[in-house]
Amino acid sequence: MGYLNNLKVAILTEEGFEQIELTSPKQALEDMGATVDIVSPNKSTHIKAWDTDKWGIEVEVDRHLSEVSPHDYDALVLPGGVLNPDKLRQNKEAVAFAASFLAEGKPVAAICHGPQLLIETGMLAGRKLTSFPALQTDLKNAGAQWEDTEVMVDRSLITSRSPADLDAFNQKMIEEIAEGVHA
Repeated sequence: MGYLNNLKVAILTEEGFEQIELTSPKQALEDMGATVDIVSPNKSTHIKAWDTDKWGIEVEVDRHLSEVSPHDYDALVLPGGVLNPDKLRQNKEAVAFAASFLAEGKPVAAICHGPQLLIETGMLAGRKLTSFPALQTDLKNAGAQWEDTEVMVDRSLITSRSPADLDAFNQKMIEEIAEGVHA
């Protein structure tokens, strides 16, 4: 039990998420007492991870995206991977789900390629964030202020570059979720 007891967190993902970028934050949140749901627009009951350079584990989808509302959750986590964010950013329901968290000032934690989905919300202008370096031009074109740093917090938006930054990412994610909604 921890200081995130009674808080619910959605990890929004698709097939092809980077394995450690889902499993590490999920474990960190659960260790602090949060209830974590794997939410996906994928119709399957399980989705497959990408593990560095090959297919990895399969994780159970707890809730289909069509069955949930942003109001069911206190925070949102967006793991990276190359395939996952590219699929999500093309899904209007996933974009609207993420946009609702940003609009309400609820914590959103996105790592590596995860911020790709946030570009589609049109809500990154003036926000400071980081990501996998290959996304910096896309994020700057979306109006974001991109920095090459292990973790960036801008109000309720927490971003990191890669799995190498997971310790710092998880720590800041937990702090921001514990603080709750930001104006």
